Amino acid sequence: MASESHIQIAPSVLAADFARLGQQVKDATEAGADLIHVDIMDGRFVPNISFGEVVVDAVRRSTHLPLNIHLMIQEPDRLLPSFMKADSDQIIVHAEACGHLHRTVSYVKEAGRQIGVAINPGTPVSAIEEVLQFLDIVLVMTVNPGYGGQSFIPAALDKIKRLRRIIEENAYAAQIEVDGGIKADHTAQDSVRAGSTILVAGTAIFNVQESVSQAMTRMRTSIRGLNAGD
Repeated sequence: MASESHIQIAPSVLAADFARLGQQVKDATEAGADLIHVDIMDGRFVPNISFGEVVVDAVRRSTHLPLNIHLMIQEPDRLLPSFMKADSDQIIVHAEACGHLHRTVSYVKEAGRQIGVAINPGTPVSAIEEVLQFLDIVLVMTVNPGYGGQSFIPAALDKIKRLRRIIEENAYAAQIEVDGGIKADHTAQDSVRAGSTILVAGTAIFNVQESVSQAMTRMRTSIRGLNAGD
């Protein structure tokens, strides 16, 4: 089991104030973030368009933390070289967007980067079982992708539990990441108890009600003492 000290918080810059993007990334870094989550949307795989390589480069210059790069794009193989720059960065593709998932996973692994595969709320765990042994991360979407600020889908907790069981029974190395509707309340706590070890948080970290430091403290406090999979 992973202890609370291994529960990683990944603030999502999709919710940041883009007029102060660099400073907000620095604030999250100084407040104790473990990763910086970057959503890349193409307007095809998901309805929205977010940003591309230039903005990712700007985020990269604003922090020493690994970037948790979430490619919500159709046929991600076309753009993988554009986003595989820093050795510490993590590349996450969607199972639903890859025509040849094993090939995509192998390509990223052979390039020396960490690889993750995301699955949408309607996608079963079985869609990634054949590549699970090669993964560093499985990202369970707890909302339907494409928009920030959505509510957590409780049914995702059973999926997280199934994944945790498969990973532990086979001694796989993959961490379970959750993305969507994570707040410093029962959604964060329930996700950790179900087996998640990486929490993506957008508006829970970047909002006008409190500073980034205050938000990070609330999130840490909410999961203190919890063990993944309990």
